[in-house]
Amino acid sequence: MRHLYSCPLRWSDMDAFGHVNNAVFVRYLEEARIDFMRCLAPGDGSPSFTGGSVVARHEIDYVRPLVHRPAPVTIELWVTKISAASMTVGYEVKDEDTLYLRASTVVVPFNFTEERPRRLTAEEKAILKEYLDDASHQTPQQTSQPKGTVAV
Repeated sequence: MRHLYSCPLRWSDMDAFGHVNNAVFVRYLEEARIDFMRCLAPGDGSPSFTGGSVVARHEIDYVRPLVHRPAPVTIELWVTKISAASMTVGYEVKDEDTLYLRASTVVVPFNFTEERPRRLTAEEKAILKEYLDDASHQTPQQTSQPKGTVAV
């Protein structure tokens, strides 16, 4: 399953060439990820996904320039990996017929009171599994290396 986020474009997002600035895309991914995490929280007094998290890594492939327009862009978000103390989120920023960006982010749950990372709970892992990648979509790391080469 994928989470969909409709992201508005702002005039201030543009660079001197009229494209969405590369750094602004990181904000778009953040907006989509926060919306996703907010939707994951089960409520009913459950502590799952109610604490903080930190970004450990971003990986971005800029596919096509995105120019300003009144219509929002769609960000599709899904989980590509779940480990004991992190999850990796994959994204595509696109329209119906154009892909602008493909990215991934490693997110670490964080206990801000104790100032340290924490493990994902069993409940959090179960919820995240509903959004696991179906293997038909690849993250930038999976697609950026030509066959027969090794990432260093």
